[in-house]
Amino acid sequence: MQHFRLSFIVTIILMALAGWWGYSHAGFAGALQALWIAGVLGIMEVSLSFDNAVVNASVLRHWNDFWQKLFLTVGILVAVFGMRLLFPLLIVAFATGLGLLDVWTMATTTPLEYARHLTDNHAEVAAFGGAFLLLVFLNFLFDDEKQLHWLGWIEEKVGKHGSEGLAVLLALGATFACVAMVPAERKLSVLSAGVIGVAVYVAVGWISGLLEEEEADPTIGKMISRGSIGGFLYLEVLDASFSFDGVIGAFAITNDVVIIMLGLAIGAMFVRSLTVFLVHKGTLEEFVYLEHGAHYAIGILALIMLASVKYHIPEWFTGLSGVAFILVSLWSSMRYKKEQATQD
Repeated sequence: MQHFRLSFIVTIILMALAGWWGYSHAGFAGALQALWIAGVLGIMEVSLSFDNAVVNASVLRHWNDFWQKLFLTVGILVAVFGMRLLFPLLIVAFATGLGLLDVWTMATTTPLEYARHLTDNHAEVAAFGGAFLLLVFLNFLFDDEKQLHWLGWIEEKVGKHGSEGLAVLLALGATFACVAMVPAERKLSVLSAGVIGVAVYVAVGWISGLLEEEEADPTIGKMISRGSIGGFLYLEVLDASFSFDGVIGAFAITNDVVIIMLGLAIGAMFVRSLTVFLVHKGTLEEFVYLEHGAHYAIGILALIMLASVKYHIPEWFTGLSGVAFILVSLWSSMRYKKEQATQD
């Protein structure tokens, strides 16, 4: 439980703030409602981001103590305040031309209008996040150095013939498919968002290559495999791609932007603690296909986000699809472990 101690402390503080916020607006009943909603949002964030925690752990386990601690301190501040609060505010500010303070006033005084502006720009955010996450999945799939292949010879063949260049080409193709699904007045903005998602992924690799040692392999898969500024940026953008769906889904539960931020922050803290738990307990080494399942869940999430530029896909389906891949990969890992024990 020591890995989750800080999360429980932060949860108590944030729940107290949620209760105070609710009480200041609607008395004791408001406090109870705020506490309930914050708790629900925290659980929702953990369920939607479990595969994110597994992928984070697959990267973080190779980092030294300095970068791990940086991810858990500065990284959590970026995740909570940057991705769950500032990022949505920036989207609405960009869409409306208002300043951040004006958007914050809108969010706290007229939350329905704020939510409308946020959801109106869902297609652009989905194209950005979908393109980035698709590259995360494809570059895992196209890794010809993987020793274990969850899907057997099919995955082995795909990994052998795939490349980062092909991954970028497929991500751009998916972006153009998104453009074909939106009205004419949204085509340019959706195209720009998808291309930016691809560009950010490639830029992280370039930044890593610029700052890493000369003998390092210049591919992004190797850059993020150990502690570096590039790896840190990679995980933060990955978190941003995951977090926005949680923010949008939260507005189906409440329009109170403060409670949304507090509830999602609770979930973000537990996702970070879960990441550290997986690293320190060696869970990925014990359950060898868990990393595969998480990346396939990311692949499905990427396709869902790209499809959501036109079609509404319920949050429960998004969450359950990810959980399904995790559970199947756990079962496969236990079966593999049993087979290895039998052979030994």
